[in-house]
Formats: sequence, C-alpha cells, structure tokens
Amino acid sequence: MRKPQKNFDLFCHVGLGKTASTYLQYKFFPRLKGIRYIQRTRYRWFDKIISRTNHNKYLVSREFDRQFEREVEKIADKYPEAHIIIVLRRNDSWVASQYRRYVKNGGLEPFENFVDLEHDEGLWKQKDIYFYPKLRMVKDLFKPSPLVLFHDDLKKDAFGFFDKLAGYMGVEYDRNRIDVNPSHKSYNEKQLKILRRFNRSVFGKDFKGSENKLRHYLRFRTRWLFNHLILYIANILPEHLGGTEPLIPEDHLEKIREHYANDWKRCQEFAKAYSFDWVGEYQ
Repeated sequence: MRKPQKNFDLFCHVGLGKTASTYLQYKFFPRLKGIRYIQRTRYRWFDKIISRTNHNKYLVSREFDRQFEREVEKIADKYPEAHIIIVLRRNDSWVASQYRRYVKNGGLEPFENFVDLEHDEGLWKQKDIYFYPKLRMVKDLFKPSPLVLFHDDLKKDAFGFFDKLAGYMGVEYDRNRIDVNPSHKSYNEKQLKILRRFNRSVFGKDFKGSENKLRHYLRFRTRWLFNHLILYIANILPEHLGGTEPLIPEDHLEKIREHYANDWKRCQEFAKAYSFDWVGEYQ
C-alpha cells in the first residue's frame, strides 16, 4: 500500500438528482485531465480509495436529494476542506422531474399527493424542496467556496457550463471528446400515464420493500421489469389508454413555482455572492 499524499484537493459533486447528474458522471467527469475521478458506483469506498492512492486531486460524484443533509455532513466531518459542487434546477421543474421518476418506478399517487402545499402530507415534504438551506449548510460546513451551477445553463450553453466546472477544479478537458447528447431520454407523458394507470389496476398500491434483502431484491426487480415492459409497449398504444387526467396538472405546478419563488431567488443571489466565479474558455 502506498502512503497517501498529505496534501490533495477533494472535489465533491453532491447533486442534486435530476439535474443531469448521470450525464456528468458518465460523459463529462471521466474526460477530465489531471484529476482522479471516482465513479458514483464506487462512492461508498471513496475514502478508502483516497487513502490507498496518491493523487493531487480527486473528484467524487453522488447525487443526493432528501438525504442531502445527512450525507453532506458525513463528508464535512472528515473533509472540511472539500470543494463542493452542486447543480440546481428551478424548484417546480425539479419536483416535476422527480415525480416523473416516481411514476416510472411504479408510483401510483397523483401529482397533488406527491407535494401537498396545504397540509404538507405529501410523499415529499415541503422542506425537501427548499434549496437555499442546503446552500447555507454547505457554506457553513466547508471552508472553500462552493461552485453553484444551474441546470438551465447546461441546456443553453453546455461548453460554458463545462468550462466553469473545469475552471473550478483547475483541470482541462478536450471539447472534441465530449458527447453533448443526453445519457438517456425521458419517457413521454403518454407512456407514464399508461404505466400509472396499469399499476393502479394491477397493484393498487405503491411498492413496499421487505426486510429480507433477497425477497426485497426479487420484488423490486420483478416490479422494475414489469414497469419497463409497460413503458415500452405504451409507446405504441393509443393515448386514451392513459386516461384524461393529466400527469402533472399545470395549476398545481404553478402553485409550487410560486410557493418556492423566493427560495429560488435566494439561490440565485447566493450563487452570485458566494459561489466560486471563473471566466474562461477551453479549446
């Protein structure tokens, strides 16, 4: 075992989920030069990997959502000098994407029950959708300034977004080696509506795990395979089979946008005031 280097820089991409994290993890981060990238599938062992290797810079990536606070505190306990990277997406757009993933995974509840703005009895609690407290937490726990980026900027100017990431980490990349196409395309509304209606008819309730790990895995994989089969078939089925109920009612989504408008504004202000700022371009 080699003696670990005493001085190194650790960069931690901590999410959020549904902000092109998978794309970054598989199509951009591996292309960076001059940094040891630890893939998300090896995240749980990143501490051991760092202790057994000898690099000047490390990058770890794992998107967190409702477990954000707990996992970020774990990092801060051991690496208060870590440089934190976080990508945000406007609250209403983000929660809509989270709901689509929920339905894709077999969820049955309507969007109104996913986030309840009146009584906070939804599957996701209101506090889970506030981003500004997460940014303040990062600011308080870590010494370096974080890099706060926005999902919309990636869609508008991918290479400008990549340049900021590379500049923050002090590394380089070759633009010619970057595939700007998404890692995977989202399922359309018709597919998701048909899947939700089928699951309501067949299962009648959301997936429940089991304390027995083998039984839990078999149940999960069976349901997962069923969901993806229906999604595939739904692409060629008539749209009326999904029912007349919209997948995500626009009026409820608008209420969510209004509810979190101030939080989003504070996030944008935070990014300007505290986040690392770098201007440059890689060829």
